[in-house]
Amino acid sequence: MTLQIRTDDLTGEATCALIAAHLDAMHAQTPTESVHALGVEQLRQRHITVWSAWEGDDLAGVGALQRRDATHGEIKSMRVASTHLRRGVARALLRHIVAEARVMGLLRLQLETGSGPDFAAARALYVGEGFTPCGPFGDYTDDPLSTYFVRELPR
Repeated sequence: MTLQIRTDDLTGEATCALIAAHLDAMHAQTPTESVHALGVEQLRQRHITVWSAWEGDDLAGVGALQRRDATHGEIKSMRVASTHLRRGVARALLRHIVAEARVMGLLRLQLETGSGPDFAAARALYVGEGFTPCGPFGDYTDDPLSTYFVRELPR
């Protein structure tokens, strides 16, 4: 599989549909008060960059980086299209986001994901890519349905 990862302006139908499917899935798996996924309009903020991964003309996945301050970023809206699961898309997107965070001069990345069984693969991916569990950060609170991770990006 050859993936092309590019910055996405969130105007394409496929990208918007995948983000909508991501939100729908999060609300199906998690009570509303514990869903922290962002919709297309929320992702269109200037301090958020979204990337999409493509295999030819097929959208394989999306991921975003929210710049929280000059040295701190948060990974948001990671989602792989159902037709591309277990093919390395999430890992490729995550590595791309980490590399871009380094270029931006960020020193720390954090993220929130679910703590239930539906999120086991995501948690394993993050741990496998050097993220370690941490406590809530930013506006997050201690929520038994959330797991938080951090990865330092030394210069």
